[in-house]
Amino acid sequence: MSCLEQLKKHTVVVADTGDFEAIKQYQPQDATTNPSLILSAVNLPQYKSLVEECVEYGRQCGGSLEDQVVAVTDKLFVTFGSKILEIVPGRVSTEVDARLSFDVEGSVAKAEKLIKMYEDSGIDRSRVLIKLSTTWEGVKAAKILEAKGIHCNMTLLFSFAQAVACAEAGVTLISPFVGRIYDWYVKNSDQKTYTMDDDPGVKSVKKIYNYYKRHGYKTIVMGASFRNTDQIAGLLGCDYLTISPKLLEQLKNDNTSLSVKLDDKSAVTLGDDQITLDEKDYRYLHNQDAMAVEKLAEGIRKFAVDQVKLEKQVKELLMA
Repeated sequence: MSCLEQLKKHTVVVADTGDFEAIKQYQPQDATTNPSLILSAVNLPQYKSLVEECVEYGRQCGGSLEDQVVAVTDKLFVTFGSKILEIVPGRVSTEVDARLSFDVEGSVAKAEKLIKMYEDSGIDRSRVLIKLSTTWEGVKAAKILEAKGIHCNMTLLFSFAQAVACAEAGVTLISPFVGRIYDWYVKNSDQKTYTMDDDPGVKSVKKIYNYYKRHGYKTIVMGASFRNTDQIAGLLGCDYLTISPKLLEQLKNDNTSLSVKLDDKSAVTLGDDQITLDEKDYRYLHNQDAMAVEKLAEGIRKFAVDQVKLEKQVKELLMA
């Protein structure tokens, strides 16, 4: 039995890509997208006609050129998400503009707009997760959206403080970034190699998973941003794992026997004691984690850069 088949027995496998063909190949339950993935996908020749349809949609919406760019960009996210939902049986995650990471009202408005566009396309909101950066403002926006029946996936999550805040807000799902945590420690410490069990990204997700299960939080833990298959194997049993096509292929071609690393029963004894965080406590606890502070800021900047690149391409297409 392949590692991928073993993984699917204990964990919900999610494809981390905007490429329809890759999603079809690995038959995941769900799929996740972000500005970087959509930017890559829109430049593939097989999606040219979809992009052209979105550009025409923007023109028909009218308004200023800037208004049309926003309309096309939103339409691209929803169109790719809708196509993905024709392939996967579960849900797709669609990301709110990272430049709204510190804007509660702006994030809520953008999320509601995206959900309405999905619903206008005949897709029920239950099949869409809105991705928000895990800032304090992002968590506040998610709490408002969850109360309206709009489910959220909190991304760029690196610290325990972020995870606690998300659980207390009752968000649907969190995406702790295993690989980016690993990257930081490789760069900033003397240790350059890690085993499956001492990998700092893997240990971070295990701590969050055990805490959630011990205290009965319903928020789904979805490990993300993997650098190698050992990190994935080290989290076998986690609720969900979102994995790139490259690593899905490696798992598919590997028949190594894997063992379960996370389960609800063990979590009851392994999870930390419960804490409650208000804004000042959250900000201080998160600030104590240098890795998390740096990687959250960097992640927001990088997603924003790719959003701007995407909008630049859209603008050029509109002016053509």
